[in-house]
Amino acid sequence: MASILRPLVDADRELLFRWINDRELVVLNAPFHPVSAAEHAAWFGGVRSARDVKIFAIGDPATSRTIGYCQLKRIDMSNGNAELQIRIGERAMHGKGLGTIAVKELVDFGFGQLGLHRIYLHVFQDNARAYRSYLKCGFRLEGVLKEAVRIEGVFKDVLVMAVVR
Repeated sequence: MASILRPLVDADRELLFRWINDRELVVLNAPFHPVSAAEHAAWFGGVRSARDVKIFAIGDPATSRTIGYCQLKRIDMSNGNAELQIRIGERAMHGKGLGTIAVKELVDFGFGQLGLHRIYLHVFQDNARAYRSYLKCGFRLEGVLKEAVRIEGVFKDVLVMAVVR
């Protein structure tokens, strides 16, 4: 199968803006706060040229339509590590395995193209679907940040996971 990751293009900006303002979607992996069009435009413009970020759109292999995005951020070449984040924005595409494929491709990119040694991520303890996906991609639990984030008024534990080359 061809890669489902591709560079972000200007046409993706509106989709990402819609997804970052979708409370139900955002609270799966972050506290929600509305993002203005100007804030989003500044972020979108900067993230594609940031030296410590590699961000990609995730395309549906059947239609090539953008269904999400993923990124390596906080890329630290001195220590050979980076943080992985992913969001499947199109709810109809949740649970179809495309997030797992995207994570595997992004890890391969990080280890292959960037020469990283370690890729880590944070996932809410109650996000079982994401946790299982990360395990399939070779990530292992490194620790638990107890009640580290408040989502919708509830404190949640955050799992720290990583994969080492």
